[in-house]
Amino acid sequence: MNFMFRQILDQAAAVLVPPTCVLCGAPGKAGLDLCAACRDELPRNRHACPRCALPLPPAVAANAWCGACLQRPPPYTDAFVPYLYRDRIRALITGAKFSGRLNFLRLLGLCLADSAREAGITRPDLILPVPLHPHRMRTRGYNQALEIARVLGKELVIAVDGDTCVRLRAITPQEGLEKEARKRNVHGAFGVTAPLKAGHVALLDDVVTTGSTAAEVANTLLQAGARRVDLWAVARTP
Repeated sequence: MNFMFRQILDQAAAVLVPPTCVLCGAPGKAGLDLCAACRDELPRNRHACPRCALPLPPAVAANAWCGACLQRPPPYTDAFVPYLYRDRIRALITGAKFSGRLNFLRLLGLCLADSAREAGITRPDLILPVPLHPHRMRTRGYNQALEIARVLGKELVIAVDGDTCVRLRAITPQEGLEKEARKRNVHGAFGVTAPLKAGHVALLDDVVTTGSTAAEVANTLLQAGARRVDLWAVARTP
């Protein structure tokens, strides 16, 4: 089943079938395929570095930067990452990326939009998802970051650009690499097809681990004309 057909089926199901929690099977709430109890149990990233979203110990002052950002701030200005990459959120993201569960992507986009409204974050001019290499795109059939961005953009009424930023070369999977190896791995891996006209861009990904990929893409966007790049993602690893 190709991607477009699966997407049409998911959209039709969202209209014709009452929302049902994808985690426990109970009736969904507020148009989400998630019940109130499971939604309340999603692991929230409530106390984090505002610059990179790294979860911080409760003893650290609110809105304090982490040590790494104090020493070497990343090129993106702020980070909005409302969930932790564990438990139910991890199940939703891995199901979306590796099992073709496109309804999970819609749900993650809606949860991210709700979190953005609750936080009252500054809205950018443009949402730009981290691109996949064409080979990975052909293999998977879709870019999970782009699909989340489309839902998010529709909900928040923000333009989404899935074409301008491109991945120039395939890279070794980042999983299992140390931070410095991740930086080397993604260096020079991204480019743009045209100068950016949007001044304030939100770079969107599904998961942030060390921030190496986001930093490389952010530098690319700043060099292409963006005045400010913020990092948005669904989840952050500890």
